[in-house]
Amino acid sequence: MSRATRRELLARLAGGAGLVLAGCGAGSPPAPAGDGSTLESLWADPTGDAQLAAAPGAPLIDRTDLAPAGSSGTTVAVIAHLTDTHVADVESPARVPFLRRLGPPFNSTFRPQEALGKRVLAGALRSIAALAPDAVVQGGDLIDNAQLNELDWALALLHGGRLDPRSGNRAYEGVQSAADPDPFYYRPDVDAPRHPGLLAAAVEPFQSPGTRVPVYPVLGDHDILVQGVLAPNAQTRGIALGSKAIWDLPSELRLPRGLSLSPAGAPSSPPDSLAAPELLDRLIEQLRGAPSVPVAEDPARVQLSVDRVLAALRAAGHGGSGPLLDYGFDVGERVRVIVLDLVRREGGSGGLVHEGQRARLEAELAAAGTRWVIVFSHQPLASSAGGETLLSVLDRNPRVLAALSGHTHRNRITPRPGPAGGYWLIATCSLIDWPQQLRALRVLELARGHAALESWMIDHSPEARLGDISRELSYIDAQGGRPLGFAGGALDRNVRLFKRAAV
Repeated sequence: MSRATRRELLARLAGGAGLVLAGCGAGSPPAPAGDGSTLESLWADPTGDAQLAAAPGAPLIDRTDLAPAGSSGTTVAVIAHLTDTHVADVESPARVPFLRRLGPPFNSTFRPQEALGKRVLAGALRSIAALAPDAVVQGGDLIDNAQLNELDWALALLHGGRLDPRSGNRAYEGVQSAADPDPFYYRPDVDAPRHPGLLAAAVEPFQSPGTRVPVYPVLGDHDILVQGVLAPNAQTRGIALGSKAIWDLPSELRLPRGLSLSPAGAPSSPPDSLAAPELLDRLIEQLRGAPSVPVAEDPARVQLSVDRVLAALRAAGHGGSGPLLDYGFDVGERVRVIVLDLVRREGGSGGLVHEGQRARLEAELAAAGTRWVIVFSHQPLASSAGGETLLSVLDRNPRVLAALSGHTHRNRITPRPGPAGGYWLIATCSLIDWPQQLRALRVLELARGHAALESWMIDHSPEARLGDISRELSYIDAQGGRPLGFAGGALDRNVRLFKRAAV
């Protein structure tokens, strides 16, 4: 990829006419419904010029792959699935934006909207307040790079109150600065679409609405692994706490032999093969003498241990106990949720079924009794090592409605037929890439003991213009979620999924 490719594509898609940020509020385009529900209205690109505008909503589509459609029923639970927020310290020396020049699978190492992620999560919480669900499942990858300041920010956003998003020298100090002469990175003060003052506004303290609804955590690879693949060690901790950041791809850089560049896996992580200690050592050794940029040190960039992350996520009283974030909880009287932790402690972004998880899942299903069951994990069970073993357990239980995941940043819903009537495999997109949405789930009990799971997408509802700009930038990101189809098709978003009565 040439150094100017990203800038040129952004300018072309935006028509060279960006929206100027004036006081973070002027020039706002017409917005869809204030609650973010895409049932009522949604964001669309009606003219194909990359200018988002409000459009009519998308009604629920009946999916009868597993059972015939039933009449309207009684709502027994409403759940919000919020995943892959990737709250990030975008100025941290531990980030590797220069790898983005290599293309897939390193696309996520730099995003034009990355400095605005905290505002997006705050906007999502406003939408959740309008939905008024019974529970919120935070589906993993709450943070981006296993750092203390990232976790502190994310939890403050969820709890509500004043948030100070600054790090380092307290002013923005990263690759998107106007002072950076490199045209590869989108610089909002100088590049199209222009948003003068955007980065200064992004690091200003602001109020998060938080949520009064119980938030149940799921562990993701980025929550405990550097860049979602590397277990923190002395070398990575030293880099994160240091004062030298690498922004440019070193001319002498040679990827270690054995490093796979396959685009398979999570779009938010470099290849799993980079997690091999010997490959990591060789890569870091090459980077030691690379040209760097001086940045302010910050002790809050300390990389976290697994135990510390689990303790913080469980502080609200949700998340069980033990070395894995495996647990269950009830939503009302008719729904049981089971959470599974598939994150590899030794490194690698792909999911892994751990010892004893099959027995724990069987025990949780037995404890659910006649309640409907929904399973959440970060990585999809179907693509996780050993995942088929757990799916076979779910296959035999007639009360399982769905197994949900994040990780892929893509909306997708597929039926899984089985001997007990089958269930639905549901993947929810991220809040960091287009379409920057969360998923609502409504469980209904129908006549004759049948059930339906209504699912629809919800946009984040920002209080200030910054969230809207993030959505626009994620849309025109030439290597982001739009060209990769992360929004999914109509049958992956606003649907009504039917399930036969338990047998």
